[in-house]
Formats: sequence, C-alpha cells, structure tokens
Amino acid sequence: MAKTYVSTTINGEAAEFLCETQQTLLDVLRDVVGLTGSKEGCASGDCGACSVILDGRLVCSCLVLGVETEGKTITTIEGIANGDKLHPVQQKFLEHAALQCGFCTPGLIVATKALLDENPNPTETEARYWLAGNLCRCTGYDKVIRAVMDAAAELRGETVG
Repeated sequence: MAKTYVSTTINGEAAEFLCETQQTLLDVLRDVVGLTGSKEGCASGDCGACSVILDGRLVCSCLVLGVETEGKTITTIEGIANGDKLHPVQQKFLEHAALQCGFCTPGLIVATKALLDENPNPTETEARYWLAGNLCRCTGYDKVIRAVMDAAAELRGETVG
C-alpha cells in the first residue's frame, strides 16, 4: 500500500514520517516515530491511555489518523518534561503516589497538562470532569486529583504546604 508523507512538529521538534492512510496517530507515534509513551488501551477513544495534545487540544491519538497531523503540532508524554527536569505535573504525580501500574499515567499526565494549560485554576470538580475520559484501574483517582490540584497551585506560584 502507498504511504503518505507527513510533515509535523512533535514535542517541539520538526518531524517527518511516512504512514499509510489508515494508520492511527497512536500507531504512527509508537511504530513509525518510536515514541512509545502513549499506550493503546481500547482503540476506541474510551480510556484516554493514548492522550496527546494536538494543536493545543487534548485528543485520543487512537481516533486521529496520522495523515491528519500534516502541519500540526503534537505533544506526547515524552514532550512534557524539560530535558531531565520533570514538569510540575509529573513531579506532583510522583509526590502524591498518583500511579500504580503506570499504564494510564502518560495519558493522565498529558490530560492534566492540557487542563492546566487551558484552566490554570480548576476546581476539584472541574478537574474530575476534565479527567473523566482517562480510566485507571488502580489508583481510585483521589491521589490523581490531589496531584492535579497541587500541580495547579505550584504552576500558579502558590506556596503549597
């Protein structure tokens, strides 16, 4: 089958790849580009494990075709940290033990970053609604929400204690 050339930006870097027209962005990221942080949990947009930020919008990469990303900007879990320095969201997930098996963690962190980019001061209810598309079978979500609220406060420059 013929492949399509795609030129995009992934995690702040220019990226080019060839993909088949039916390949999902998730498959392209994992199998073509080699970024395996996004996970396939359901392949139907129900679990959020494959969440990425596409042109500033949170999306399930299993529901986007790779060819649709031509000229767009993609942020994956690999692009959240600044080199070796964890993003505050990542740090707060660690501090609050907001992960167990880790399968959902990349999607939750990307979704949290997207939330805080859009709304730096969410209520707990807003955070819970925003993350409702990210399923976790281990944590029970309370530690996740504490991490989100703590990261939001830190990003706003508030002293957390």
